[in-house]
Amino acid sequence: MDSYQKIELSDYTRSGEGGTAVSYTHKTRNTLAKLYNPGFEADRAKAEFYTARAVFEMGIPTPEPYRLVTDGERYGAEYELIKGKRSFTRIISEEPERLQEISLTFAEWARRLHATPVPPGRLRSYKEVLIQFYKEKTLVPEAYKQKALAFLETVPDAPTCLHGDLQIGNIITDGDRTLWIDVGEFSHGTPEWDISIMWIMGVRMGEERANSLFHLTSEQMREHWNFFLPAYLGTSDPQILGQYTRRLIPYYAAKVPYVYDMAYHCALPADALQRIEQMMG
Repeated sequence: MDSYQKIELSDYTRSGEGGTAVSYTHKTRNTLAKLYNPGFEADRAKAEFYTARAVFEMGIPTPEPYRLVTDGERYGAEYELIKGKRSFTRIISEEPERLQEISLTFAEWARRLHATPVPPGRLRSYKEVLIQFYKEKTLVPEAYKQKALAFLETVPDAPTCLHGDLQIGNIITDGDRTLWIDVGEFSHGTPEWDISIMWIMGVRMGEERANSLFHLTSEQMREHWNFFLPAYLGTSDPQILGQYTRRLIPYYAAKVPYVYDMAYHCALPADALQRIEQMMG
């Protein structure tokens, strides 16, 4: 489990593709291999695998991670294959009349996750991950860095679970089991780190990107957010919803340079950084 095992892709069928990795289903075993795109370091895949193992061993519902694998060029891991699964995104895409139902179900799963305590030392602190990012990398202007670090000092470091990439494409069901997937960024901290990215996807995602990433329209993404947030917070009071949404802005601004670097290995474009810095105040 500690070292990469070579696999032959002729034993697998390509079954999916995301922004950073490609997945392959084994032809005879109930396993799924996820290989990062070329250019991603072996250590990145290994870190994700060990986090996924920790999450699974904590009892969080997620496919079991089996082993580290490589095709000789790319690195990744092999996981339990969930037959007949659909992501919540796919369900909405195929059955749009269920958008409200699925959004409310997702809100309940998110609430449950964010109430789950992390055993001491089991997962990293998301706040500390971001502090380390800003101190070690030079991907944002100094003024942005100082604003982000000042904000991070004010953020509580909650001992409960965070997904790290909380969105309706990262939860699946086969009709019997519902499971979190893509758990490599699992950590602990205050829920706003998760919800802030959901917010920006829900209210600002363009049509082309919504279709490319989620097979949904931007209007469906907005509807999903508008169903999700009141259910997640347990209130439909416009004042409370507005206050909470405004609270998310600095969390998003502090998080997005880290997420962009993780996905694309580079800094955000200067114009995007400028717009986001203005959001920070």
